[in-house]
Amino acid sequence: MTKTAFIAIVGCPNVGKSSILNRLLGQKIAIVSEKPQTTRTKIMGVLTEGDTQLVFTDTPGFHRPKTKLGEKMVQAVSDSVAGVDACLFVVEPQGELRPAEKELIEKFKKLKMPVILAINKVDTLPEKEVLMTRIAELSQVYDFEAIVPVSAMRGINMEALLEELSKLAEESVFFFPEDTLTDQPERVIAAEMIREKLLRNLDREIPHGVAVSIEKMREREDSDIMDVEAVIYCEKDSHKGIIIGKGGAMLKRVSTRAREDMEKFFMCRINLRCWVKVKEGWRNREGLIHNFGLD
Repeated sequence: MTKTAFIAIVGCPNVGKSSILNRLLGQKIAIVSEKPQTTRTKIMGVLTEGDTQLVFTDTPGFHRPKTKLGEKMVQAVSDSVAGVDACLFVVEPQGELRPAEKELIEKFKKLKMPVILAINKVDTLPEKEVLMTRIAELSQVYDFEAIVPVSAMRGINMEALLEELSKLAEESVFFFPEDTLTDQPERVIAAEMIREKLLRNLDREIPHGVAVSIEKMREREDSDIMDVEAVIYCEKDSHKGIIIGKGGAMLKRVSTRAREDMEKFFMCRINLRCWVKVKEGWRNREGLIHNFGLD
């Protein structure tokens, strides 16, 4: 008999949820950056090994929203927690629990949710005693199924984490073909690769006011080349100039690095063309949020 488990990966912004998902899958399907709130929507990743299928949902960072887009991101987290078999709760290796983390723990208690706690970024700790103290403190706030210190960046303890997650699976048919990796359409993956490069190359608030729409994605006949045309939307004319850069340098850098990632993922040559347009205040406009597929 096969076994399955639906698991939501939750936590505050920038704790490494997407990095953990990518490491567990052995394939990059969720973009990552040092900036908070990189993930905007729920991203599903499927890992099938032997008789066990784990279906992960990577969620946006749980935070106090300031825009309509932020409200939808927080709602996505709440919906995910309520609709899965278990949660993987990711936290930093040091510091007090944040208000949003305490709120998530209250949700776990209300739902009597099985939860595995992953303490990420343990490679950044100067002393092991700090980790031991952290584990002791967190074990008091909830009856976790397991507490696993990990480093998604270094790959530390990921096998132990996967072993604990697999214990959550119960007898069931597989819900997805064994070779399924994600539910994300190719256009969404391509758009996110471009947005990741914007996040990594632009400073301050500008990247969070950016959305990417793939207007064309088509393989050429009798060729291994795929043509991809994308529009980068920003909120201000001044931001448009920064994204394009002097002589188009920034846009060229972003496009080149995104194209390299696309070629690795889609395993073909990519002809990528990007344009930049202004949509003022789109993060507070329901229609545009919907058009960009962020609701």
